[in-house]
Amino acid sequence: MKVEILFPEICNLYGDLQNVYYLRRCCPELEIVETDLHSKPRFLTEDVALVYMGSTTEQGLALAADALRPYTAEMAAKLDAGQLMLLTGNAPDVFSDAMDSDSADTIKGLGILPGRVKYTMMKRHNSFYLGTFEGMDIVGFKSLFGFHYDAPESGGWFDTVRGVGRTPETKVEGFRRGGLMATALIGPLLILNPPLCKWLLRQMGAPSDALAFEDATFASYEKRVAEFKESGRSWQYS
Repeated sequence: MKVEILFPEICNLYGDLQNVYYLRRCCPELEIVETDLHSKPRFLTEDVALVYMGSTTEQGLALAADALRPYTAEMAAKLDAGQLMLLTGNAPDVFSDAMDSDSADTIKGLGILPGRVKYTMMKRHNSFYLGTFEGMDIVGFKSLFGFHYDAPESGGWFDTVRGVGRTPETKVEGFRRGGLMATALIGPLLILNPPLCKWLLRQMGAPSDALAFEDATFASYEKRVAEFKESGRSWQYS
């Protein structure tokens, strides 16, 4: 059973590669394979349980988009057929139609996800997030320069309770398309959300959904959920 990390040499911000390394802690038989910018993604020709891509710099977004562009149609077909892929942070931006910036040229995206991302480079948004998915509380953090506009309200992943969704005006957060799961949350997402991690292990067909350090992970999660639900707590950081 394999998990493929796309472009770890550039998509490695916020410690979010620990999403994958934690999965291996939970499932020791899991094999991690890494694909660099000059190689064809392994999941297009091999049996891969999950593909993961995390946050990168603005220059990295352009490099990642250019590296994946020759495989766009092939990737879309695999994802629509159920291939599991997890994108966190600004990785979903690469899969949008385009990334517009107030201080740089537009970066053409892959068009696998709808809408355009609009960056305001001198106005970083930092906040915590509380949402829901299939009866689970979802927590995480956002640190981004822009939001995902012009996408339909349908096709989201999480429902926002506190914080912002794809834009400050919407409650839908992230995207689902076939096996593709995309969110702007960082954290790392799977460590912060043990119920979601268990759900993903089941989707991957792991032999067990038992988690590494499960008691401690759930204790931390429950404490964070309670804190994020406090009515007097501001969800946005200055």
